[in-house]
Amino acid sequence: MIRHVNCVLFAAFCVYVYRDILPLATFTRVPEDVHEGPRLWAKIALLFISGVAIPLFTPRQYIPVDPLNPMEVPNPEQTASIFSFTFYFFLDRIIFLAYRESQLKEDELYIGFRVVANFSSPIAMNRLLQYIETEAEGAVVRPWVWIILIFLGPDPSDGSVMFSFNTRTLVRTEAIITQLVFAHSLRIRMKAETSAGTVSGSSTPAGEASTAVAVPGEASDAESASDTATPENSESVAPSEDDSATAQASTASIKSAATKEPAKLVKDDDKKSEGSLVGKINNLVTTDLGNIVDSRDFLVLLIYVPLQLSVGIWFLHSLLGEAVWVGLGSIVLLTPVPGLMARLVQSVQKERMKRTDERVQSVSEAVSVLRMVKLFGWEGKMKDRIADKRDAELRQIRKRRILDLISGVINFIIPVVTMTVTYGTYYSTLIMGKPLNASKVFSTMTVFDILRESIEQITGWLNQLATGKVALDRVNDFLKKSELLDAFDEKPTPVLFPVDPDNIIFDTPFDEERYKKVLHQCALEPDLGLFQAGDQTEVGEKGLTLSGGQKARLTLARAVYSKAKILLLDDVLAALDVHTAQWIVEKCFGGDLIEDRTVILVTHNVALARPIAHFVVTFGSDGKVESQGSMSEIVKRGSKLAVQLREDQKALEKTQQEIDTEDPVAKPSDGKLILAEEIQEGHVSASALKMYLLAMAGQYPFFFFAFFWGGLLFQQVFVALRTWMLGYWASQYDQLPADEVDVVYYLSIFVTIVSISTGVMTVVFTFLIFGQLRASKVIHKNLIASVLSAPLRWLDVTPASRIIARVTNDVRAVDDSLANLCWPLAAIIVAMLVRFGAVIIYTPVFFFPGMLVGALGAWIGQIYIAGQLGVKRLMSNTRAPVLAHFGAAIAGLVSIRAFGAESKFSTESLRRIDRYTRAARSFYNLNRWVSVRVDLLGSGFSAMLAIYLVYIKHTGAGDSGFLINMAVSFTSMLLWVVRILNEFEVQGNSLERIQGYIDIEHEKPATETGKPPAYWPASGELRVENLSARYSEDGPKVLHEVSFHIKAGERVGIVGRTGSGKSSLTLSLLRCIPTEGSVLYDGVETSELNLDALRSSITIIPQVPELLSGSLRANLDPFGQYEDAELNYALRAAGLFALQSEMDEGRITLDSSISTGGSNLSVGQRQIFALARAIVRKSKILILDEATSAIDYKTDSIIQNSLRQELQGDVSLITVAHRLQTIMDADKIMVLDAGHIVEFASPKELLQIEGGKLRALVDESGDREALLAMAGAN
Repeated sequence: MIRHVNCVLFAAFCVYVYRDILPLATFTRVPEDVHEGPRLWAKIALLFISGVAIPLFTPRQYIPVDPLNPMEVPNPEQTASIFSFTFYFFLDRIIFLAYRESQLKEDELYIGFRVVANFSSPIAMNRLLQYIETEAEGAVVRPWVWIILIFLGPDPSDGSVMFSFNTRTLVRTEAIITQLVFAHSLRIRMKAETSAGTVSGSSTPAGEASTAVAVPGEASDAESASDTATPENSESVAPSEDDSATAQASTASIKSAATKEPAKLVKDDDKKSEGSLVGKINNLVTTDLGNIVDSRDFLVLLIYVPLQLSVGIWFLHSLLGEAVWVGLGSIVLLTPVPGLMARLVQSVQKERMKRTDERVQSVSEAVSVLRMVKLFGWEGKMKDRIADKRDAELRQIRKRRILDLISGVINFIIPVVTMTVTYGTYYSTLIMGKPLNASKVFSTMTVFDILRESIEQITGWLNQLATGKVALDRVNDFLKKSELLDAFDEKPTPVLFPVDPDNIIFDTPFDEERYKKVLHQCALEPDLGLFQAGDQTEVGEKGLTLSGGQKARLTLARAVYSKAKILLLDDVLAALDVHTAQWIVEKCFGGDLIEDRTVILVTHNVALARPIAHFVVTFGSDGKVESQGSMSEIVKRGSKLAVQLREDQKALEKTQQEIDTEDPVAKPSDGKLILAEEIQEGHVSASALKMYLLAMAGQYPFFFFAFFWGGLLFQQVFVALRTWMLGYWASQYDQLPADEVDVVYYLSIFVTIVSISTGVMTVVFTFLIFGQLRASKVIHKNLIASVLSAPLRWLDVTPASRIIARVTNDVRAVDDSLANLCWPLAAIIVAMLVRFGAVIIYTPVFFFPGMLVGALGAWIGQIYIAGQLGVKRLMSNTRAPVLAHFGAAIAGLVSIRAFGAESKFSTESLRRIDRYTRAARSFYNLNRWVSVRVDLLGSGFSAMLAIYLVYIKHTGAGDSGFLINMAVSFTSMLLWVVRILNEFEVQGNSLERIQGYIDIEHEKPATETGKPPAYWPASGELRVENLSARYSEDGPKVLHEVSFHIKAGERVGIVGRTGSGKSSLTLSLLRCIPTEGSVLYDGVETSELNLDALRSSITIIPQVPELLSGSLRANLDPFGQYEDAELNYALRAAGLFALQSEMDEGRITLDSSISTGGSNLSVGQRQIFALARAIVRKSKILILDEATSAIDYKTDSIIQNSLRQELQGDVSLITVAHRLQTIMDADKIMVLDAGHIVEFASPKELLQIEGGKLRALVDESGDREALLAMAGAN
């Protein structure tokens, strides 16, 4: 009803707009109802309010996603008004949730108290100096009262700061935004990026999913379960990205199978990679969140600064009279300048964050495919690519730092200009002609310092607000687009790395009997026997310690263990050898755990699926159904499925018994692979600080630091001289008549001193900026170089999330936090020394009290810093698991939704955030402790000096004012030194963390002597003598004095049981693991070659090749070294065009888009692209490490034919075999067992050995005669 009324009112308003408002915009028309007079405009106003304004600002009705379990407090986005939703104001209430109205009133009270406390010192100084000037004549209050006020003033001031900056606000803001971003990430709606069509339904509410999905090697298109939940329909079908034919069960108790057709890729020019999304989310909850938290002081900007300015102006007016309005006018004239600078900062910050996103994405992608980068010898080129992104980012950082410099100069000049024009007006005989005295000079100077600090705070907070606004806009942008991402393409189903049972049980209650039965039926029991820690073994990030087959069976076990009535299985048999696949078909699909459940299986193996499929659906290359029905019916009709069935049956018979796909990585005894994050203790290490300072200083550290500290000392001396000059000027009125004091002369000296001080500060700050930029560039370069040159074993035990944390949070600390702290820390330390020196020159007796105050301050600071450092390090190390959880959740979004595990992952996210929040709250609360103690200490020193000057030495007003001003400045700086030094130590933790990754073990660096001759390699000859290898320096040997010779152009197959050393041998040839012995490649000892030269001359095609996001061209030729003609030839030679010859639509070209890791491609396509890349590289040695184990027989046949036809005669081919028919026609076959070569000769020779290993494998095969014929042994 309300909507109808709103529509009617809006329509009426539109009519009036057309009749009476639009005519006002023309010269030829007049309002048609103008005769109604004021009534017309009243009606239009009422219609606007009722038909436009009220509907726009009225909150929407809350409609719960789950009507049975509505939220007590709905998400503001769900109830936001149209106006709020359009402009995303709904986020503001969440971000500033802690700033409730009642709390605001309390904060206002504390802020007002702080303003009064701030002015207690200048008021007390004014009255004390008046007492000295008049020698107590007319004094009403005794001087010790003002001394006590000097003593007590600073302490309540900073106590109120702690109240105004509410700790809960800061901590809650971090937690709220982190969880908000995570919650929206789980609700991302994806549109098909690569599939020909989309079949979607809806799923049950989270936690009650009745459909389980298993996607071992490919991603699937899906929509958010929470977005599409309906109780009526509980099935959800998502087609596989390899567009395999999908079989659908016609009953609830039987399974189904499908045929395999070539996959295709639909080009989408507008899409972005999923990796980019993950990189952006990491940036949102690290860099952007930090910027938002840093901009939390907007309340102070709105209340405290205006109030402090008002009190300061009142006090100045009471001392200087009308002259203050001249100074105030200068402030008004210069006030727009900080606002203009803030807008410039915001513009630069936006561009900077774009460049940061690009750098982080480039690093994230490099880390995700780091194994491929190392195996291909691309470290140098990848470093150059990242360096280019870093240089673009640093250019924006340089602009920002220069703007900061300009802002600092403006902040320094504005109060000085105000003081100059005010004093000039007040003391000028031509204007007011009033005499100068010390009480007015030093009290007003203190007030001007307070006003200067206020203006600096305005600029600083405006810059923080500008930076925070940019970050907030980025969060807003993510939240508003996250529901409509056209370009998101999920990775394979996640493998969580805590322990194996969690990967199977997932979000289902634990049933020990069912759990053991699942392990048995999914053939996981033998695998667990290989691990010393059994099912408590960590599987590593992304399951890196598992083979492809183990990952597939683990994923299948998760689906089978669930209670879902419908199972969607995306080619779970592809990565399994035939005997394991047969076990799964018989024991699992034919077992009791599948009874009364519908299984929809996508597979290319029709022969294996035939016994279990009741209903089959085959799809053509265009995504349309070609045939459907029972298997027997389709075979009788003579469809493509019948041809495929015969081919698969023949291939199945040729397959040998199980040869596992990977050598197991050496397992720790406790089953732990991922090392715990190290927590440093104590202060920032000298080595980390030295690393930063030397990187900053460049080639001439002595000159750099001498110039910097010398210039800073010179500048601070002139700042003190400025204060002394005013005192000296005031003393002239005591010695000479007022009309004889040359105001212009003294004012000129004052302005000259200020100008010199400002100029020196500008030069020194500029010098520091370029040093900091140099340090940022060098440290980032060394960090990237270190990670790229790390050995593979280090990558096994280091989660990618920790590496990403180094290049986001920790690099941000170096770029921003440490850089912003260097100048104030150095300036305040030098300023304190200058002020302390000035006090000691006039009052040497205060040397020891001053040293005592400094020592006590240092001791308190030590205690504070020690406590804060431990908490901060804990904060840093509890932050990494939050980021890791983000990455795991985004990577496995499909499985999370399919299993209804959103609530579990949200709960886990909250648990990790809570751990971080506990540390964060303690971190911020410790500030109160140090504030009270350091302020009392400093104010005590000032009070003692005042007592000495008034009651003991009886110093004149001018000198007393100067010394008290120096002492108050000195003591007020104590707290800032402790805080800034603590923050420097805290942020220095990032230096330690970065240094920890720079100082890791590295592979052998490149040298000039390691460069091979220009002609090398001329052939693929390989001679290995007494080669031994191990995965770590102190680990057991996995190869034992292996020797063999491969002639140029020979094709060699390698076979062996699990753990025989097949993959270890390939890694040894590439020097990826520690080795002993001799390897000669085309006559050159490989141990003497640079690693990049060696690896760039050998190409390896792994079981699941890694691909980069971007175009196919960028994957074949990432660094633009070849022409398109060469790339197209390589694709044709690799068999791509033969594979897609029947496809009229969706043909893959060099411009086709590839998702990160190639997740929008079938495994077969990835293998073909990997082969094409090998052909482009023109290596003399090509290694296939289980490269065809997980693809269909047709694609395998195409690849094998391409290898035979396209490889040149001098190219040696080494094939680690999964199927005997792949290598039976090789020139030689090597049989490995427990790291030893037990047989190595031609297949014909080996088959003639009685009791030989190869002969035993052939005899056990189902197609012995065919294999003998291939080897020429029958």
